[in-house]
Amino acid sequence: MAAAGGRGFGIIGIGTIAEFHAKAIQAMEGGYLAAAYEPIAVSRAEKFSKDFGVPVFTGKIEEFLSAKGVDVVTIATPSGTHMEPAVAAANHGKHVICEKPLDVTLERCDAMINACRENKVMLAGVFQSRSLAAVKTVKAALVEGRFGKIVFCGALIPWWREQAYYDAGGWRGTWKLDGGGALMNQSIHNLDLLQYLGGQVAEVVGFAGCLAHNRIEVEDTGVAALRFQSGALGVLMGSTACFPGEAAEVWISGDRGTAKLRGGYLASWQFNQEQPEDALRRIDLAPPAGLQSGAGDPKAISFDGHQRQFENFVRALNGKEPLLVDGTEARKSVELILAVYESALTAKAVKLPLRKTPERAKFQ
Repeated sequence: MAAAGGRGFGIIGIGTIAEFHAKAIQAMEGGYLAAAYEPIAVSRAEKFSKDFGVPVFTGKIEEFLSAKGVDVVTIATPSGTHMEPAVAAANHGKHVICEKPLDVTLERCDAMINACRENKVMLAGVFQSRSLAAVKTVKAALVEGRFGKIVFCGALIPWWREQAYYDAGGWRGTWKLDGGGALMNQSIHNLDLLQYLGGQVAEVVGFAGCLAHNRIEVEDTGVAALRFQSGALGVLMGSTACFPGEAAEVWISGDRGTAKLRGGYLASWQFNQEQPEDALRRIDLAPPAGLQSGAGDPKAISFDGHQRQFENFVRALNGKEPLLVDGTEARKSVELILAVYESALTAKAVKLPLRKTPERAKFQ
């Protein structure tokens, strides 16, 4: 555990993902866990306080935001409830790190971005996959032009969640609080990588449905054909209905090279002009045997990615490096997913950027 010091962090919401936040903060350099706040499940407060050695506030959020030492807050509430605590924190002069998705509508995302801008505080979205060594390697090669003209970008997320996963949380599988299903909740990290590496999407044609689960409003499987602003074409597929779940893949192909990420590791790395370090990269960044990376179990991830992103946030606050994922960047994946939903529900091609959040209906 890193010694206490640096920026004081507070966590809003003490559900499952908050434990990852707490462990990441306690291990990080440049920050320490000062407090937490739970607006609904107050019965969990005592255990969380004991586990992590910090006070957990359960009254008015203003009491938490006025707590000694809280300089940065992380938002770990259900997806469709991110805006209110983020805006409240910004109005109290606190910097904000928000778990994915930023929120579930464009209007709510924009309210968060605007509140942080107006209060001159920093806003980041949690997309820890961008900090992975293999992702950084692919990004650097794209900047260098090693791929040539990009022609294809794809993402495949064939994951599995049991019915009990949706039944255990009343907010899961709802438009209001989950904001969507397999795409918005599980696939969003890899869809963020798709645009981070492949560039902005210009148009989508999507299909989605609830094919293997009951009692949810949203999709457990979604697919789309994509046209990028660069002219490249692509596909995406995200599911929680593919037993037993396989590690996600993101791939980029150009007329001079191809890279494929699998579970955040480098599964393919081929160019028409080999460089001396390429063979070593194929060994050092290769996927480990039995890789799952949350494909079948949402708890089967480490907090390392959160730690790296929280440390980046502190260094950005201190002016030592650029912020990896600001609010505007975090909003992009929400917009792409909403465009897929609109296409699936209207049976029409949808162009980006979207002017507003589309109407939503239950997927059959």
